[in-house]
Amino acid sequence: MTAELVRGQTHPLDRTRVEIRVAAAVPLLAAVALGDERGRLPGAEAVVRPGAPRRPGVELSSRVAAEQRIAVDLDALPGAVHRVSVLLVLPDEPGVRRGFGALAAPSVAVTSPGGTHLVGCTLTGLGPETALVAVELYRRRGAWRIRAVGQGYAGGPAEMLRDQGLPEAAELAAEITAAAARQPAPADPASGPGPVPVADPAAPGEPDTPSSGPRIDYRHPRRPTTPAAARMPSVAPPPPPPPPPSAGPVAAPDGPADPAAPVAGDANGWSLEERLYNQVRGLFEDLARSVAAYRGAAGFAASRLERELDEALADPRARMDGATEAARAAARERHADLVGRARAVLDRDLAQLTAVSEVVEPALPPALARWDNPVWHGYEVPRQHPMAVRLGDLHLPEAPGLRVPLLVRLPLERGLWIDSGPGPYPRAGYDAEREFGRRELGSALTDAPPDEAALARLALETAVALAARLLAAYPPGGYAVQVIDAAGSAGPALAPLRESGALPEPPAAGARGVAAVLGVLTRRVDLLQMALRHRATEALPPELDPAEQLVIVHDFPHGFDDRALNQLRYLADEGPAVGVHLMLVADRERAREYGPVLDPLWRALLRLTPVPDDHLADPWVGHAWMYEPPLAPRRSEVVRRVMERVAEARRAAGPRPG
Repeated sequence: MTAELVRGQTHPLDRTRVEIRVAAAVPLLAAVALGDERGRLPGAEAVVRPGAPRRPGVELSSRVAAEQRIAVDLDALPGAVHRVSVLLVLPDEPGVRRGFGALAAPSVAVTSPGGTHLVGCTLTGLGPETALVAVELYRRRGAWRIRAVGQGYAGGPAEMLRDQGLPEAAELAAEITAAAARQPAPADPASGPGPVPVADPAAPGEPDTPSSGPRIDYRHPRRPTTPAAARMPSVAPPPPPPPPPSAGPVAAPDGPADPAAPVAGDANGWSLEERLYNQVRGLFEDLARSVAAYRGAAGFAASRLERELDEALADPRARMDGATEAARAAARERHADLVGRARAVLDRDLAQLTAVSEVVEPALPPALARWDNPVWHGYEVPRQHPMAVRLGDLHLPEAPGLRVPLLVRLPLERGLWIDSGPGPYPRAGYDAEREFGRRELGSALTDAPPDEAALARLALETAVALAARLLAAYPPGGYAVQVIDAAGSAGPALAPLRESGALPEPPAAGARGVAAVLGVLTRRVDLLQMALRHRATEALPPELDPAEQLVIVHDFPHGFDDRALNQLRYLADEGPAVGVHLMLVADRERAREYGPVLDPLWRALLRLTPVPDDHLADPWVGHAWMYEPPLAPRRSEVVRRVMERVAEARRAAGPRPG
């Protein structure tokens, strides 16, 4: 199975003899830099280039061509080489200043010597850069991996080599540029780079690169002839499936790619997960900014309409000759024109943001994806700690169809409070049936609050869905869940956790169970704080479970006395810093008897609701965002199946301490 990477993403290599194939829209020059553990180049001999196209383990073509092939034998590399970087350079043209951003994005494919496609990437998001670090193979803990880099340099090869620590960067860059200038322009760019020494012969049946054909001007985006890069089956990614008839008109295959088309992961970050997280954050900020601009324009239009209507009514003489009605009609037309133009701008922005969302949403990893995302069907327990988790969706009234994921960085800095109390939801006009089925919410488009028992059940289901998502986001043994259910009424909703084995211990019941769990967690926080304060984590008892702890408190404050309340407040304040997190399922009205004692507790927790509600406001422009909880689709078994895989991975990893 092949992998398509975006900039910053890595992938393991399962073999040491590979071929790197580059396809570009114009002829370019390729080189390879052999770096040490830090990626630094000791000298010019560490750069495989047209003037020196062979080094132990690396062979490349010395020609300037639109298609380049580089043969790499990782076992034959010197022991000091830990990083193999593929460099691409656009040759200088007299009177022409052209960067990669003005051309179709180059593509890179890593194949076996016989042509089997292993890993590919398309290097997008470039600008005036004329030199580029395309990909790099690097050694980590004895194994080789590939990273899609896509780092460009507007200063050309000299800046690129200088950034890699080469002392004689300017001299070597001049040599590379001169070697490219000495080569004549290829008579037929479509014919490819010609023969390149490879480690193994091509496999039978490997497609041959065409050796003749009409001359192609690669700078002309509407030339009907297909460029060579598109005719190279082993490099170019497979074509997308044909769209359904309802998708509307589609550009012809030979037409130019849309440079404004969004790409998943097209944001800053070191890893794909971080890039997607930052892209979602940018989507949130852009939507908030666009809606704020629309609301500002609509508010200005309304205030101007009111002022003009007052001025029209202020002149008694105008009422006699009918001028007032004409003035009022003209004012309303100007108001409608202003609002219409503002709405047109908003619709344009929403169309672009929707296109980004449609690309990003399917690419999200499990921790950031909705429960109905197909990524959960192929879920595998992660090996690394996650960066963030999805707590639900957000949207604004002006764009009800555009859902923005509510992502929170991990580890959680605040506990969570699932409000099971009655509230003014679902709001009028909100299609609750479409989002949740009928469940217990009654018919769609209603203002009637859900039944109290149904709301309490939805609140606990929301808590279970969030706990399951956190368990699935961490590697085996990295996260543990405990449940306090003093009244013993949470049994059915906990079935996905209990029956799968993800929740090994039964919920703590009664006042004695509450006191026991809170006492253990309080001592845990005290121990970890002292160990961190005195830098003595190695002195912690070996039976202490290193996993982060999530405590679900159901039906709070039932079963809590004054001591338990103080311990809970202590855990809410001090627990997140040492990996102890709270999730309260509670109705604040039922805790009114405690007065202001619990006010700091409620303020320390992030309030979420089991049904859609507009209680969340961003600190940037102050919008009231409609929040939707992360419940699984109705009658779906996805949560149970994912928890079964989590439990299997835990059993395979062995028992945890404690």
